[in-house]
Amino acid sequence: MRTYRRADERQVLPSVFEYQLPQGWQVLAGRTDEDNDQLSLRMAAPNDWWFHVKGLPGSHVVLRVPSDQEPDRSILKQAAAIAAYHSKARQGGVVPVSATRARYVSKPRGAKPGTVQIRKEIVLKVRPALPEKSSQDNL
Repeated sequence: MRTYRRADERQVLPSVFEYQLPQGWQVLAGRTDEDNDQLSLRMAAPNDWWFHVKGLPGSHVVLRVPSDQEPDRSILKQAAAIAAYHSKARQGGVVPVSATRARYVSKPRGAKPGTVQIRKEIVLKVRPALPEKSSQDNL
């Protein structure tokens, strides 16, 4: 008798872009639809912030939030700029980016990889950008 593992039982670590923001904030961005699902639905803690460019294809982006801290608006905007950069809006000017806590991100039943629904969103308008490297990053 053979036993088969279902595909969803395999533990696959997502391939993500990692960025460091000032004051030690960490931002993760998915590379593929499957990575986006893993990042948004499995890796993100309920209190983390989730970002995605509004109305266009792009990476899911998660701002890690330590339990004893709360990001200010400038940190949220920097994470939103990363989400805009990892999207089809990269060459655009000011781009609207949806943001919400990861606890408000869910996957509709039967939806294809990378598709989620969100609640309680705020919209941040930012220019696509990656964080600038500090002089310490070059050491």
